Amino acid sequence: MSTPVLPVRDRAGRVYKPAIGSRLRPLLWVILIGFALLAANGFYLSSVTALTWYLGTTQQTFFYMLMVALHLFLGLVLVIPFLIFGFAHLATSWKRPNKWAIRYGLILLGAGLVTLASGFILVRIGGFGVRDARIRNLGYWFHVVAPLVAVALYVKHRLAGPRIRWEWTRRLAIPVVGFVAIMVLLHSQDPRSFGVKGPKEGKQYFFPSEAITANGKFIPAKTLMMDQYCLECHKDAYDGWFHSAHRRSSFNNKAYLMSVRETRKVSLERDGSTQASRWCAGCHDPVPFFSGEFDDPNFDDVHNPTGQVGITCTVCHVITTVNDTRGNSAYTVEEPQHYPFAFSTNPILKWVNLTLVKAKPEMHKKTFLKPIVKSAEFCSVCHKVGLPFAVNHYKDFVRGQDHYNSYLLSGVSGHGARSFYYPPVAKSNYDECHMDLLASNDFGARDFDDKGVRQIHSPFTTRHFYWPPPLSLCDIIPNERGIRRRSRPVPDRCGWE
Repeated sequence: MSTPVLPVRDRAGRVYKPAIGSRLRPLLWVILIGFALLAANGFYLSSVTALTWYLGTTQQTFFYMLMVALHLFLGLVLVIPFLIFGFAHLATSWKRPNKWAIRYGLILLGAGLVTLASGFILVRIGGFGVRDARIRNLGYWFHVVAPLVAVALYVKHRLAGPRIRWEWTRRLAIPVVGFVAIMVLLHSQDPRSFGVKGPKEGKQYFFPSEAITANGKFIPAKTLMMDQYCLECHKDAYDGWFHSAHRRSSFNNKAYLMSVRETRKVSLERDGSTQASRWCAGCHDPVPFFSGEFDDPNFDDVHNPTGQVGITCTVCHVITTVNDTRGNSAYTVEEPQHYPFAFSTNPILKWVNLTLVKAKPEMHKKTFLKPIVKSAEFCSVCHKVGLPFAVNHYKDFVRGQDHYNSYLLSGVSGHGARSFYYPPVAKSNYDECHMDLLASNDFGARDFDDKGVRQIHSPFTTRHFYWPPPLSLCDIIPNERGIRRRSRPVPDRCGWE
């Protein structure tokens, strides 16, 4: 004799008729599993944000950005199923007798919609993007708090019905915890170090140039030749660089090409290697130099693309340290940390990369806009030269062009005691003379003077001149015939009045 099946009852003792039918149940499981993965992923992302706040430095990594991409993907994929399930479940349950379950369900639906809406505030997709920092900050906290509230509401919503089967929660918890553990382990992995070769001489390879790489290894040329990548978001800055002398610093400059060919020829005959010409490469040919191609005596200085790009956008922006102010390219450079799919030619993956950069620009800023870039010392590494014995076999030191000290000795810097002219306000770095503010719609533009006009510091808006020491930029005046000494104070960006 079979045991009769007793009807399921809710906590009020009423016979409970399932509110979710066979059509909605698969959708519910998709949403529950998807939100469980999102919760684990979100916990990891929030932990990195908390660590950044605690340490005061950005802790975002390549793997972190992959997890951001996963978060965006899962979030976008779940939008439609969530909306379909939420409103279909509401339509079928609206007139049910358990009013508390309905009330908690409505609030839960509202919390879910807030989570979705705040997520869209934080992303920048295509031309859509919220730029106001206050709205984005508010959206971030709503996006963090709303899911926590939703979890509590879901429990209350379910408690109003039949008993919750907690064993399913425990089964889901195990893979979620494992997923979080794997993310923590992978967080510190740096794909830039995978399979990268270094010169046989170690850091001595770079001598007599004073430039070195942070890890003593070569940097792949492709990571230093990404000017078109910069153009995607920084067109006005790119245009400034494109028309600058920096772009024509290498073998694409015929005068320099002839000079370095002679240096390499003499060095090869005298020393049996082209090592002496590395002194030139640290400033003029950074791409072939740091990628290891420059040292080849048979390097094709005309057709090799690394010798035709000059000083790229990336080269200057990945300098991490000014080692000293003696010049001769005395800086440390490291391979830039790019977001996932930065080198992809697939339109979809390129779109994902651009979306990640715009959604989470902190790592991009950390990599490409270090504080040292804004200092006069930053420019000193290449705009100050001394010829060492290894280059000319004459003396251990012969001073060449020196724009850095001539700037310091001028009254414009505020340090030159012997100057006959001082501006009302000293210029603390080269940027104030060389990089005018330019109205721009570039992604990184901002309102510098609170006038409602977004601007950038346009690279190299002052034309590049060559002058003998001890003149500085602010001690000469360009005119239609060339350059001449300043005969009388005249107004200009250097403060002449």
